[in-house]
Amino acid sequence: MVYHLPIPPERVGMELDEFLCLSFPLLNKGFLRRQVREGRVLVDGARAMPSQRLRDDQVLVIDFEEDEDLPAVPVAPPTSVPVLYEDAHLLALDKPAGLAAEPERWAKANASLAGALLELALERSDSAPEDATTPVKPLTFRPRLLHRLDKDTTGVVLVAKDVEAERVLREAFDKGTIQKTYVALVEGEYPLDDGASDVIDLPIGPDERKSGRMRVDREDGKEARTRISVAMRFHGFTLVRAEPLTGRTHQIRVHLREVGFPLVVDPFYGRRKSFALSDFKRDYRKKPGAIESPLIDRLTLHAWRIEFQEPLPNDGALPRTIQVESPIPKDLARVLKQLGKFRPR
Repeated sequence: MVYHLPIPPERVGMELDEFLCLSFPLLNKGFLRRQVREGRVLVDGARAMPSQRLRDDQVLVIDFEEDEDLPAVPVAPPTSVPVLYEDAHLLALDKPAGLAAEPERWAKANASLAGALLELALERSDSAPEDATTPVKPLTFRPRLLHRLDKDTTGVVLVAKDVEAERVLREAFDKGTIQKTYVALVEGEYPLDDGASDVIDLPIGPDERKSGRMRVDREDGKEARTRISVAMRFHGFTLVRAEPLTGRTHQIRVHLREVGFPLVVDPFYGRRKSFALSDFKRDYRKKPGAIESPLIDRLTLHAWRIEFQEPLPNDGALPRTIQVESPIPKDLARVLKQLGKFRPR
């Protein structure tokens, strides 16, 4: 079907691909850019570039092929993801464990954070697309995920709501001016005094022995630095604060393992897939016939806090420092409570 879309006043000056993303929210930006380059989207009857700025007197003509292989639509989780902070330009969400940032390559029907963001944008815009190739009233904003957490890591994730906020915040990430602090429960008693910190400075690169895994590579690895301090102490375990000063894949997990303090639960870099009371309570006795449930069965890593400068302050105003914290999730809090009871220091 052929659609004719005039440019509403509030979208004048917007780039063509961005306008298409707002009008066809179930299609991703890469797919829509390809339609423009292949001539299926015309501006006043002429072919255009995805970056072309739109004028108020222009009309788009859009003709998607009926047999077009459409991209999968991200699926939202059954329960909404909590919003920790929001203003006109950004969102901070509290990602739960088990939720991937993007649709997984081999399991696109599984829920993802991208699906949760799409659902939120549709709800806020009062949009209900009939199908992927039918235009809707343009979204009031298009969420842009600025960084990722591992699927089984919980905590704060930052999302831009417009192009300019995305540009400013990505530059801040690249320059290292956005401060992220994690808490991690690790094996062993980390040898730092209260109030002291240590920087793990070890380069990281891919581990050729196992796909997707990283390792310390002193010859060919990329610079990687993580600041560590102690938050809580137990006999045989430590809750540390970990601040990545660079942004390498699995950086905190690799660094802690390399210095001898792996995450308590980390099937990729540690030795456990779960953590139960019997793993640390010395006089633990299991009832006959009972099956022990783990206290936690995912990474003992939580993105606790993020701090950054307001990306787009009002004219003449100094940028505010924004700090967003995510509460310690229930499963990790339960572990800390039991360690405090049976392994206090």
